Amino acid sequence: MDMSKYKEMFLSETAEHLEKMGQLIVALEADPADKAGIDALFREAHSIKGMAASMGYEQTAKLSHHLEDYMAGFRQSGRVPVEAVDRLMAGLDLLEKLLEDLKASQPEREVADFLASPLAPAGPGGGPSVPLQGIQVAIEFAENTEMPAIRAMLLLKELASVGTVLASKPTAATLRQGGALRRLHVLLDTELAADDLRAALLRNRDVSRVAIRQTAAKVSPKEPSAPGSSPQVPARARQKQEAVRSVRVRTDLLDRFIQLTGELITNRYQLFSASQVESWDGLRDGLDELNRLISELYHDVLQVRMMPLESITGRLPRLVRDLARSTGKKVSLQLAGENIELDRAILEELADPLVHMVRNAVDHGIEKAGEVRVAAWREKDLALVEIADNGRGMDPENLRRRAVEKGLLSSAQARSMRDADALQLICYPGFSTAPTVTETSGRGVGMDVVKSAVESLGGTLEIFSSHGQGTRFLLKLPLSVAIIHILLVRCHEQLIGIPVTRVQRSVEVTPEEILSSGRQKVIRLVENYGEEEPVEVDIPLLSLRKMLGLPARPFSGSIPVVLTEIRGRRVGLVVDKLAGHRQVFVQSLAFPLDNLAGVSGATVLGDGHLVFIVDPSAMLDERYKPLTAPPPGGFR
Repeated sequence: MDMSKYKEMFLSETAEHLEKMGQLIVALEADPADKAGIDALFREAHSIKGMAASMGYEQTAKLSHHLEDYMAGFRQSGRVPVEAVDRLMAGLDLLEKLLEDLKASQPEREVADFLASPLAPAGPGGGPSVPLQGIQVAIEFAENTEMPAIRAMLLLKELASVGTVLASKPTAATLRQGGALRRLHVLLDTELAADDLRAALLRNRDVSRVAIRQTAAKVSPKEPSAPGSSPQVPARARQKQEAVRSVRVRTDLLDRFIQLTGELITNRYQLFSASQVESWDGLRDGLDELNRLISELYHDVLQVRMMPLESITGRLPRLVRDLARSTGKKVSLQLAGENIELDRAILEELADPLVHMVRNAVDHGIEKAGEVRVAAWREKDLALVEIADNGRGMDPENLRRRAVEKGLLSSAQARSMRDADALQLICYPGFSTAPTVTETSGRGVGMDVVKSAVESLGGTLEIFSSHGQGTRFLLKLPLSVAIIHILLVRCHEQLIGIPVTRVQRSVEVTPEEILSSGRQKVIRLVENYGEEEPVEVDIPLLSLRKMLGLPARPFSGSIPVVLTEIRGRRVGLVVDKLAGHRQVFVQSLAFPLDNLAGVSGATVLGDGHLVFIVDPSAMLDERYKPLTAPPPGGFR
């Protein structure tokens, strides 16, 4: 049987089991006598063992079976010793490396050294002593069987009690819908002998015939690799295989897509008929219906791409545990809002920045003992992710002083800088206040990468801290990167789109309200920062026309200004006209347009106009490298 077609499913499910194992091991270290946790960890290892054996992945099957046997002893004693936690962690790391080998279509690395190391459970020959079997079971029902689908579900439950059901046809979800059925095919991992299994199944009066076929035999260090265990494929074929990406979709969503497709087909004929007889009322009704269907389709398609935040926070407990031990600190991790869902593309880009901020919080935020909190929640069409610690915090005055020492600010600029702007200094490349360099770096080293990653997703990064009061990073992220809201502005008859997540607000000013600060044009706005008293703030002005290389023009009357941010400093973009908001589908640009600094994509409006989507922060960052000093000349 060709098992290669199940490889992607195996990799995906095994990765989930490994993530769960990591969480369980960390929890067991805190509560070694948690019987439910011990049983759950045993089941995770058992599931991986069964799947790996059925796929013919010997080394993975050996190691997971070894960990299963290891956990079996703790199930009897009811407690996981402290020294066992490190071994379980080492075994988990090795399993993750084996999974990386399989993802790269490379031969699995050997696990014999790990199995022979101290604390290995004694078994004949120093390896697994129980056969690992993956078998195919074909069950045929009698012709007069009543409610065969329900009978099949009961049989699946019975099979699950003697092993692990790896796959079934029809699936359990299909069986729950009822209907006629004559045969049930099951891929089962069990240690029960085939004859005993057949006899047990035939005791059901509705079962007329049972056929069992072995797909994987006993795993032994001396046996040759099973077919398909480590396929040797050409490099080009491997690249194509690695490029395939999959996502699980709930069957109810697929049913919704089919239903919406049917309604769209009906709507198409409704519009066609109305246009044939020139019925404007019919056309309007059809367009209203089309708008409703597209809105529902957008919502359902978005759900397919959405994944919970817990898909990237699962490794954080292990990370905090290891860092706390290496630094000699006592640190607890609190997670909240892990069920908040974001676009898969956003989560993939957010994973590394999240790890970096948590590492910084443990290494340089917490002094001896403390807590790190990662929380998420929704606000309208944004997802907010907070990483906070109750450690030493950051001193804005210290940040200003270090910036002056590094030549990033003049003394006058440092004195006039608000605390909120001073905290953003840590996002400057290479900026750090740490007295020594450690393995995990100082707070601020790498924060430029974090900020760039967040802004590339159309989000923003806010920092709140004071000396002795801890530090809080707040990430404001869009729910999706494919369909977004944009602010349309016009420059020299050219429509430009700015993601609304990059827009703080828009104002209109008169020429008399524009002031000069040296060679820089500014506007003065009254701002209210939380509980502080309202203050007047000078906002430097930049011309979007000039940034785009378009000809300048004199202004008269009111002047539209879009407020945005660069490196923590607010600036005002002067545009010709504000042209409203749109919800659009963003398409990526091909070469050479993809090299345009600050241009993140394009969209086509309903009237056929092509609109480029720009990120002002990225555009300004590329054009004006200095951190705080605005470009001279204003918006000439």
